[in-house]
Amino acid sequence: MLVRGAVLTVVLLGLVAFSVLLAKVTLTPSPASEDLVTANLRPGRSLRQYAEDYTFLAACKQAGGNLLLGVPFGLLLPFFVPRRLRMIRTTLLTAVAMAVVELIQGALVEGRAFDVDDVILNTAGALLGYFVLGRRISHRYYTYTDASGSPCPSAEKPEAEPKRAPGPAARTKAARTKAAPTKAAATKAARTKAARTKAGQRDRPKPAASAPAQKRGARTGRTDGAASGGRRATGSGAVRSLLDRLRGR
Repeated sequence: MLVRGAVLTVVLLGLVAFSVLLAKVTLTPSPASEDLVTANLRPGRSLRQYAEDYTFLAACKQAGGNLLLGVPFGLLLPFFVPRRLRMIRTTLLTAVAMAVVELIQGALVEGRAFDVDDVILNTAGALLGYFVLGRRISHRYYTYTDASGSPCPSAEKPEAEPKRAPGPAARTKAARTKAAPTKAAATKAARTKAARTKAGQRDRPKPAASAPAQKRGARTGRTDGAASGGRRATGSGAVRSLLDRLRGR
């Protein structure tokens, strides 16, 4: 925490010093150029004028000065901007701040006017400072603060997640899963019952024959007995006649 506070204090002081320098450079009146300076709302118009009407050194001074004015934004703002979309937020903050400065120049400062190309150059300088040095410094700063500020794993127990009520899909699935064993058990019970019924039908005694059938069976038995008796009597008579013939001889 001490290192983090010291770093933020240094960065804040640097940002304040840069703001004072920016105000001194951009908000200082220039009566000599009052008749020469005009507002520019078309992107690229001033840059074309630097290339055509200015000397090489004068063009580098104008364009390079606006680029350098934006570099501190890319170095200091990442310390105060959240990690998510840090580059985009740094760019937008730089563009808004420089647009406000240019508006104040055109409205209140003598000999100065609003120039959209200056805003573009300042924003490009902020991106240059961010990619060259600001991203690395801020990344190391956040990595160090996260490592030093993270609690010990054994000191803090993880909180139990609250149980969530199952949704309609989960309820339907659970109902189907519960109904599947019930249906299988019912099918098995039906098969067992059918097997028992079939086995009971096999073990049952055959029903007695009806009275007409019994009478018919009795008559058939008598007829068969009489026939067999007649056959036996015929056989014994033949044997007797044969014995009588032998005796007569």
